[in-house]
Amino acid sequence: MSRRVRKAVFPVAGMGTRFLPATKTMAKEMLPVVDKPLIQYAVEEASAAGIDHFIFVTGRGKSVLLDHFDHMPELEALLKERGNFTVLDNLLGAKPPPGKVFSTRQQQPLGLGHAVWCARAFVGDEPFAVLLPDDLVLSETPCIKQLLDVHEKVGGNVVAVEDVPRERTNKYGILDVVEDDGTLARARGLVEKPAPNVAPSTMAIIGRYVLEPGIFAQLESVPRGAGGEIQLTDAMNAMIDSVSFHGLRYEGRRYDCGDKVGFLQANIAFALARDDMRDPVRAMLSEYTQQGS
Repeated sequence: MSRRVRKAVFPVAGMGTRFLPATKTMAKEMLPVVDKPLIQYAVEEASAAGIDHFIFVTGRGKSVLLDHFDHMPELEALLKERGNFTVLDNLLGAKPPPGKVFSTRQQQPLGLGHAVWCARAFVGDEPFAVLLPDDLVLSETPCIKQLLDVHEKVGGNVVAVEDVPRERTNKYGILDVVEDDGTLARARGLVEKPAPNVAPSTMAIIGRYVLEPGIFAQLESVPRGAGGEIQLTDAMNAMIDSVSFHGLRYEGRRYDCGDKVGFLQANIAFALARDDMRDPVRAMLSEYTQQGS
């Protein structure tokens, strides 16, 4: 049985250029889906999966992410004075316990692999999770919990995957699969953003990982890959001979909130999933659909 995963890394140093000008002075992870920022969804997903240490790999201008999970005495006092206890409870409930949030800086934009490597001192010698807040997953069971359950059984590195159209393989890390039961696939390799005509499969990695600590040694030595960045996929690939590698077709639907259309889709889907918003949102959508016709 694999060791329990207690820590999650959130690579949040990106500048969010696809959402300019909105992200000129605001961290992209603070963009709201309905009424919660993306980073809160990611932290809540990890917490619901049993993670109890949260490691933020940040950059300049990202201190607001840490502030979001801290006390704000003036606002809390105002809500209490006005009797808005439900809102206050929700606000306080989003805050991890003291001593559970850690932060480090990724001082150069050298890619996801480098961001994960920056968290090595906090992770130590134990398996850990990685969550990319841009990928928001609506599911019955938290996506990262699904991966943790698989990791407990098979160990090694486990990633969330979904099948993508072949013409889009050049946008993802793609698995080279040796066994596949329709839910869990074992890979013998992976390729970062391969051209469609040479992609080994259409099984693409999304922003959820459970990794063994040996990944840090690989990230130390792996050469820069696609885009001149240190690629996490290259480091995982270098481990395959010694550490098993599996891709899980997770239950749920992913919304790419780094894309404007995906972000709009996420807002609609998460609003429709809420009892307090479902009916008025359906009415609004019906109105716009009728106008469009």
